[in-house]
Amino acid sequence: MEIPKNYDPKSAEDKWYAWWMEKGFFRSVPDEREPYTIVIPPPNVTGVLHMGHMLNNTIQDVLIRRARMQGKNACWVPGTDHASIATEAKVVSLLKEQGINKKDLSREEFLKHAWSWKEKYGGIILEQLKKLGASCDWDRTRFTMEEELSESVIDVFIDLYKKGYIYRGTRMVNWDPAALTAVSDEEVFMKEATSKLYYVTYKIEGSEDTITIATTRPETILGDTAICVHPEDERYTKLVGKKALVPLINRAVIIIADEYVDKSFGTGALKVTPAHDKNDYELGKKHKLDTIDILNPDGTMSAAAQLYVGQDRFHCRKAIVKDLEEAGHIVKVEEIKNNIGYSERTNVVIEPRLSPQWFVAMKEFSKPAYNAVVNGEVNLIPDKFINTYKYWMENVQDWCISRQLWWGQRIPAWYDDAGNYVVAKTLEEAKAEFAKKGFNGTPRQDEDVVDTWFSSWLWPITVFDPAAIRNGKGNGNADLKYYYPTNDLVTAPEILFFWVARMIIAGYEYVGERPFSNVYLTGIVRDKQGRKMSKSLGNSPDPLGLIEKYGADGVRVGMLLCSPAGNDLPFDESMCEQGRNFWNKIWNASRLIRGFAVDSKLEQAASSKIASEWFDSRFNQQLAEINEHFNKFRLSDALMATYKLVWDDFCSFYLEMIKPDFVDGVAKPIDAKTYEQASAFLENILKIVHPFMPFISEELYHLIGDRKGNDAVIVASWPEAKPFDASIVAQFDLAQQVIATVRTFRSQKKLSPKEALELKAMNVTDQRFFPTIQKLANISSIEVVKEAADNAFSFVAGQSQYFIPVGGNIDVEEERERLKKELEYNKGFLVSVQKKLANERFVQNAKPEVIDVEKKKMSDAEAKIKAIEQQLANL
Repeated sequence: MEIPKNYDPKSAEDKWYAWWMEKGFFRSVPDEREPYTIVIPPPNVTGVLHMGHMLNNTIQDVLIRRARMQGKNACWVPGTDHASIATEAKVVSLLKEQGINKKDLSREEFLKHAWSWKEKYGGIILEQLKKLGASCDWDRTRFTMEEELSESVIDVFIDLYKKGYIYRGTRMVNWDPAALTAVSDEEVFMKEATSKLYYVTYKIEGSEDTITIATTRPETILGDTAICVHPEDERYTKLVGKKALVPLINRAVIIIADEYVDKSFGTGALKVTPAHDKNDYELGKKHKLDTIDILNPDGTMSAAAQLYVGQDRFHCRKAIVKDLEEAGHIVKVEEIKNNIGYSERTNVVIEPRLSPQWFVAMKEFSKPAYNAVVNGEVNLIPDKFINTYKYWMENVQDWCISRQLWWGQRIPAWYDDAGNYVVAKTLEEAKAEFAKKGFNGTPRQDEDVVDTWFSSWLWPITVFDPAAIRNGKGNGNADLKYYYPTNDLVTAPEILFFWVARMIIAGYEYVGERPFSNVYLTGIVRDKQGRKMSKSLGNSPDPLGLIEKYGADGVRVGMLLCSPAGNDLPFDESMCEQGRNFWNKIWNASRLIRGFAVDSKLEQAASSKIASEWFDSRFNQQLAEINEHFNKFRLSDALMATYKLVWDDFCSFYLEMIKPDFVDGVAKPIDAKTYEQASAFLENILKIVHPFMPFISEELYHLIGDRKGNDAVIVASWPEAKPFDASIVAQFDLAQQVIATVRTFRSQKKLSPKEALELKAMNVTDQRFFPTIQKLANISSIEVVKEAADNAFSFVAGQSQYFIPVGGNIDVEEERERLKKELEYNKGFLVSVQKKLANERFVQNAKPEVIDVEKKKMSDAEAKIKAIEQQLANL
């Protein structure tokens, strides 16, 4: 079949994706094959495709496509997360546009609107992933608020409550005054700001003495219940135990001593506001201080503040500073740089707030997950994250799992009018528990829902068997027994603790096994200035626009070229252009081969025979390297090795070696054997590029062969790395050096590429590639000589010397300087290799083949030095 002049990415992408779906190539059901399983990190149901999704899902698709070609039963489970805070905010905003206030709706009415919104917009991101080429088993698509999955969440809550891991208590939480809910640490992002540090004096009760504190939040003065100093700070020793008067309201508060205070920071005296600072809260518990909550849930001042009641906290800040100045309490004001926490969902300043919430006690519960990573049962890639993981797990805090929202799994706790409660799955069960405990009245269910992560931590289990939680360990369905534990998880380092660690905890608790073997941690996609890509900065390109411009394959390659695991990706659109150039190179190479005229009567030329022998060995050498990169999750390196094999070895050398000459503007025919070998090489190349560039590889696979039924590159067998002839590869490397040097000589001397040159060679042991050198460097003849040639440009390749006769036109001084520089370089290189081989640690730890390579480098360098010294002597 003739290959068109140009590749049309859009038509190919639409055609082949629909065909793959029709053929069921993405579908997976348990069978006798080895399973290879990935569960997608479920994107928020509110989400649209961004560059982070592009990177993460391209990596997953590369892994799943290669596994499929390796004959494994590849299963990639897609789905979305219900994203409580983000979705509720979207729905509230939409209702506001319609003139509806959430407060005017019942819970049931609001949820009806929320489900309607989800059905309309919730699947957008999954459809966008299809444009990227994501080969998920779409029949397995899950949603974290499906009825079955939600029931599992409730079952886990009840189970952990009964085991004593879940408890209710009043703790300091991150409070979002806009969303009116507690949020988790990972939903808080820090912004550097220029803030004002106010130095405020407090009078000592019954004295003219004063004590000065420094604060960036003067509005919280109204909630002070103590002032704290260091016990060894001589400036304040006499004041410990006395009382200070809170400015403006004159409440007497105790002055306490605690080693927590840093004597050198600020004034060395710390205002203590237990209700509005996490550290102050701990001090308050330790010293049994009162707690005064001066803020309402919406961030306005409460009646407990006594002043500025009903004012927004930031309006209050301005007002109280003015009043403090007028009353003579402000000593000075400084500008400082500090970090302020903002809600990721609403972009408002987070307020530390004491609130009754539900928690999971994590210290004992998390130990199996800690051991799994430390003992290597779960591998973090790259392993630099192990220490970070250990630190977090060793200092793990109890997990606040309640959210003051309606969208999500409702907490199965039931209260009476006195505040007593039971935990039960249904109202009927709650009534029965009330009767047992002697509680009065009708049980009233908790209004809160659980944290979104409390549902997604069960993801690797419940996507296969939602009932596994109820049925107990070892009683999972066929899917869970076959696919669990999954193989690889691809995710971002910032949720290593908040999602990954918790999934490991849940896996051991409810299945008795790790949920996955490997966790591949991607980097953050950044712009050329190193900034994280975001909508607010306007520095993130539209992924679908990039696909439209460069083709999905071009964007996939562009994303992966510079994205080693765990390292940030400095994205530049030119990388997508490079990806497009790559698929264009393969397209044109395929057209060249298919365009050869074949003469079945022709014998295979010696130059074509050696070319095919070399490329066969080179392909298998590179394939072994590519496989090794995949095994070690060096996907960027695997792609680069593939890229070089195709661009440099196949296109720049192999095809040029076998390409027939032209006579009177018409290409000579090629022999059938060389054509068959070139076509076979091309087919194998399409197979190894398929995981990276699925669309063009499928298009060309069908254009270069008569495919029937399910014969497709997506399910073709991954090539097997066979033994190769290392000597022929090494010999061609030397031939490449000769060709490159001759071409450089031509360029420097401004000689036409059409002008044939003579070449003399000395100390040559292998002449197999002489015809190749003659063809690719346009050499009329290569004469093997025993002595150095006079009046010639000389150079060394390996242990052989080459000479290009130049008549009497050689500039002796120029040539001498060139050789001196080359000699100096090679002597320096030799010293570096000798040092490496003299390093006992290197020799003891390096593989034998690595040592052999270094020894070969040393002998080659010694031979080059000897040859250059001889050339200098001849001059």
